[in-house]
Amino acid sequence: MKGTVSYIQRFSIHDGPGIRTTVFLKGCKLNCFWCHNPESIEKYPEIQLVPFRCIGCGKCIEVCSVNARKVVKGEIVYLRELCKRCGKCVNVCYAGATTWVGKVMTVEEVLEEIGRDNAFYKRSGGGVTFSGGEPMLQMGFLKELVKENKYRKIHTAVDTSGDVPWQSFEAILPFVDLFLYDIKLMDENKHKEFTGVSNKRILENLKQLSTNHTRIIIRTPVIPEVNDSVEEMEKIALFVEELNSIDYIELLTFHQLGSGKYESLGKEYRAKDLQPLDKQQMEKLGEVFSKKGITVKIT
Repeated sequence: MKGTVSYIQRFSIHDGPGIRTTVFLKGCKLNCFWCHNPESIEKYPEIQLVPFRCIGCGKCIEVCSVNARKVVKGEIVYLRELCKRCGKCVNVCYAGATTWVGKVMTVEEVLEEIGRDNAFYKRSGGGVTFSGGEPMLQMGFLKELVKENKYRKIHTAVDTSGDVPWQSFEAILPFVDLFLYDIKLMDENKHKEFTGVSNKRILENLKQLSTNHTRIIIRTPVIPEVNDSVEEMEKIALFVEELNSIDYIELLTFHQLGSGKYESLGKEYRAKDLQPLDKQQMEKLGEVFSKKGITVKIT
């Protein structure tokens, strides 16, 4: 069994309890313009450029058979529209200016990476989180991973946007200790406008999931001009207070730390004009949940 992994982040402390290893799988159906993991959107490995590392050796031009590498005004440029992603340029780029984002891995290879930090999981109450993209789009691969983690008694979390058939949840429920579940907006039309998909199945799946005695953390990215109002938070709070098995809701402060990734992948960053909310503004939104007796964390 093989799957496509964006990258594996060790010593993570933001994707569930304790010290964790977060495995980011590639592929996502949503099109959130603020996404800070653009390297996880496409389902296939991509070529990433880090221009300041380029030493101008020209090896990439020599090996490219489709002329996707050229010298323009004294600089080597990459024409993505011509590229066939053969990887020859990556193989000869000794400076690391051209790299792969994403790697096809076997279940065994991922488990080997996870196992390196087993001692930290035990000491900190941590474990492994499968994130993305949307990890549940690679269901066969994900199921094998969570099954093996369960056998090894490693705490396992799945970070999901929830836009998959309910059968996908049923397939992994026996092996997952915690779900990190995104709620971005309650209004279906606004959800379509800002993410490209309806939230109808997302919310129905969350209702169903909350009846299955699996622990859930709700995560809401607070995006300026999208859902950064008390009114929007009140809609989410009304929905969440009717659910079971919710540990708490986590409000995620918008940031632009992923903006550089877009340029390196040849993608447009559409959130460049947005500014993060300050601490006081985030705390005001958090009070909406606190007043309803819902535990809230702000990160």
